[in-house]
Amino acid sequence: MKHRTTRLGTIATVAALGALVLSGCSTSGGTGGVTDAASAGLTPITLQLQWVAQAQFAGYYAAVDQGYYKDEGLDVTIEEGGPDIVPQDVLAAGDVDYAISWVPKVLGSIEQGANITDVAQIFERSATTQISFTNKDITTAADLTGKNVGSWGFGNEWELFAGMQQAGVEVGDISLIQQAFDMNAFLSGDIDAAQAMTYNEYAQVLETENPDTGELYQPEDLNVIDWNDEGTAMLQDAIWANADKLASDPDYADNTVKFIKASIRGWIYAANNAEEAAGIVTAAGSSLGQSHQLWMTNEVSKLIFPSTNGVGLIDEAAWANTVDIAMNTKNETGATIITAEPPATAFSNEYVQKALDELTADGVDVMGADWAPIDVTLNKGGN
Repeated sequence: MKHRTTRLGTIATVAALGALVLSGCSTSGGTGGVTDAASAGLTPITLQLQWVAQAQFAGYYAAVDQGYYKDEGLDVTIEEGGPDIVPQDVLAAGDVDYAISWVPKVLGSIEQGANITDVAQIFERSATTQISFTNKDITTAADLTGKNVGSWGFGNEWELFAGMQQAGVEVGDISLIQQAFDMNAFLSGDIDAAQAMTYNEYAQVLETENPDTGELYQPEDLNVIDWNDEGTAMLQDAIWANADKLASDPDYADNTVKFIKASIRGWIYAANNAEEAAGIVTAAGSSLGQSHQLWMTNEVSKLIFPSTNGVGLIDEAAWANTVDIAMNTKNETGATIITAEPPATAFSNEYVQKALDELTADGVDVMGADWAPIDVTLNKGGN
């Protein structure tokens, strides 16, 4: 997987290549020149993503592009992830300042000794679903019995297993299939119920031509098991920080508030300017098609807005539910994610609350109560 880096700066498009050129000045800075971060008095910050550039991370790319990090005195570098990169391990090793990762995945790393803290729970809702064609008659977890059920594994399976366990469906009651990170096996009929993120794989199906009609598949062709509705949703994308540095380095603690504040502004921008945000991520190097990228931007915003208590604030009930599932749900090997309650340092609302208070004082709507998604038309292949 190619590893790319994005730095705070002015975006210039190279017409022939569509490449991204970033300088030390943001687009909102208005100077158009290249400025050395150190001479500009900016603090270098590195963010590790959990996957490659795509609109799942639109808020961070928007915060770079719009100069929100620069406004807080930060010069942010975004490091892309990949199949061989574990963001929380990179953070725990001290190689980056912050990382984006799912809570259940990090809970396991914390139990193994990673001293890191969830300082902002950006995604309030889970995007993981299990989808099937309507002729399979799978509408609840109980209906998975006797079916070919796809799972990516690699820490993505726990909501599925929790939903099955809650419905009394044992692993032996299904045929568990190792699902690739595409929908080919589902579309060919080898998988009856496939894992799909609302912002990605679900759209991949809707971008595919139905051979029976010659038209693209439609939502009414699919049944969706939403783990939010089933009560087994787990917290996903969060901003993680180094717990040792939070406790010992006042500058790092201050920068954490600044980083969260600017990131929330980036997510608000992405939600309110979906087409522009999709373009920013494309310019940052994403290879996804235009309609797919826009769909992803719009769907990810649904995971954040409207916010119950303010973007990034960690809901203790949702955290407790995630921990409970992590401790008590067994996978196909009989293992659980963790064996004991995580330490108190596993999450903190201290820094995100300060960021939210500052944003509110600035007149920023951190709830998005009036936000509404746009209608996105998917094209064949996501183009």
